[in-house]
Amino acid sequence: MQHLIKFCFIACLALAFNAHSAQEQGAQYKELGPWQVHYIAFPSTFIQPQIAKAYDLERSGYKGIVNISILKNDTDKTAQKATLQGTARNLLGNKQSLNFKEVVEGDSVYYLAQVDYTNEEILRFEIEIQQGNQFQTLKFQQKFYVD
Repeated sequence: MQHLIKFCFIACLALAFNAHSAQEQGAQYKELGPWQVHYIAFPSTFIQPQIAKAYDLERSGYKGIVNISILKNDTDKTAQKATLQGTARNLLGNKQSLNFKEVVEGDSVYYLAQVDYTNEEILRFEIEIQQGNQFQTLKFQQKFYVD
């Protein structure tokens, strides 16, 4: 059952990734220091109810999910654990704190946070990533739509 849930979650992310990727052709990541930081933000309604429950995520037409994964920037691309703290700001400057949950499944490590939004709202994300004494900042923006 866990493998099915993981597969469904990854499939959903892949669909969301392909549907909303505007940063680069075929990839939405940034190289930050020693890492490749992959990121995506999408409406929580993109995931199935049982997947949301398994990951303790709220599904709502006004709530999004931010998914961050950090890979070592080498030929192996091994998943990295880190501490993440971040904020999301709309164009008026209203700020929300992001509370990331670490998810470890086999060799995969990713970080999930939820964010509130209104229809056609653009959110600018700023996420501080720390691993030991290494610090990097990921910045990106995403426009959200209410279903």
